Amino acid sequence: MKEYTVSPSPHIRDSITTSKIMLHVIIATIPAMAASAIFFSWRALTLIAFCALSAMVWERLCCFIMKRPDSTDDLSAMVTGILLAFNLPVTLPIWMAAVGTFVSIVIVKQLFGGLGQNFANPAIVGRIVLMLSFTSYMTHWVLPNGLDAVSTATPLVTEDSFSYFDLFIGRCGGCIGETSALALLIGGVYLCIVRVIKPYAPLAFIGTVYLFSAAAGRDPIYQILSGGLMLGAIFMATDYVTTPVTNKGRVIFGIGCGLITCVIRFWCSPPEGVSYSILLMNIVTPYIDMFTRKKAVGGIYRRKESREEKN
Repeated sequence: MKEYTVSPSPHIRDSITTSKIMLHVIIATIPAMAASAIFFSWRALTLIAFCALSAMVWERLCCFIMKRPDSTDDLSAMVTGILLAFNLPVTLPIWMAAVGTFVSIVIVKQLFGGLGQNFANPAIVGRIVLMLSFTSYMTHWVLPNGLDAVSTATPLVTEDSFSYFDLFIGRCGGCIGETSALALLIGGVYLCIVRVIKPYAPLAFIGTVYLFSAAAGRDPIYQILSGGLMLGAIFMATDYVTTPVTNKGRVIFGIGCGLITCVIRFWCSPPEGVSYSILLMNIVTPYIDMFTRKKAVGGIYRRKESREEKN
C-alpha cells in the first residue's frame, strides 16, 4: 500500500529559493556599489564589504549561541549588511558600522526569531539607531571625489544646491549608496525583470512624494532625486518580510511611506524621513494585510457573537 500525503491547496512547486532571491538583490546593488566607488573612492567599497562580512559573522554567532541551523547560506544577512552600508556616510568609523550590523542582525532579526519573524526592516532600524546614537558622525557628508567634507545634511537641506543631472548620476553629497538615482533605477529595473519585486510600492512611494511636494510648493523632482528616497523605495519598501503581501496593500504601504516622508522632511527636525516612514509603515503592515487580503475560495469565517447573542 502506498501512502499519500494529503494537504490543503495551493499545491505549488517552484525552483526559487531565499538564497536565489537574495543573490538577485545583491546583483541589483552592484550598480550602486560601482557608483559609490567612483564618487567616494575605495573607502566606500571597504565600508560595504565590512558591513556585509560583519553581518554574516553576527548571524553565524547568533545561530551558534541560540542552537539554530546556520542561516548564513541564505545570504539574507549579507543583503542586510550591504543595505545598511548604503545608508551610511563614507566617513563613518568602522566600529560604528559594526554596532549598526549588530543591531540589525542580532536585535532586530535573530532575537525576533530569524528571517521571516522580524517586525521591521533590519537595515532601517540599524541606520536609525546609528543616527540617534552618533548623530555628528552620521551627518558628516563628503562631496564626490573627496573635494570637501561638510557637517550638514544631504542636499535636502537647501534645494537647488545641485543640478538635476548631478543628483541623477550621484555627483552630490550623501550616504554612499543613495546618491546615484541612475544606479538605483538600474537595480530596480533588474529586480522587476527577474520578478523579485513588483513596482507597486516603489511607484506609490515616489508618486506620493512627487504630488505632496508639488502641493506643498517644493520642487518635486529635487525631492525625488535627493536623499534616500530612491534607495528606500526600491530596496527597502519591497522587503518580503516587513511589507504587505497584496498588491493593494503594497500601494497603501507606498502611499503611507510617501506621506510620512514628506511630513518629516518639510515640518520636522530630521532632514530625512525615508527611514522613519518605512519603519512606521512596517509596524502597521499586519493591519494592512488584514484589510487587503482576499478571502480564500470556499472559506468560511465565523462571525464573533455579541454579548447579547451569548446571553
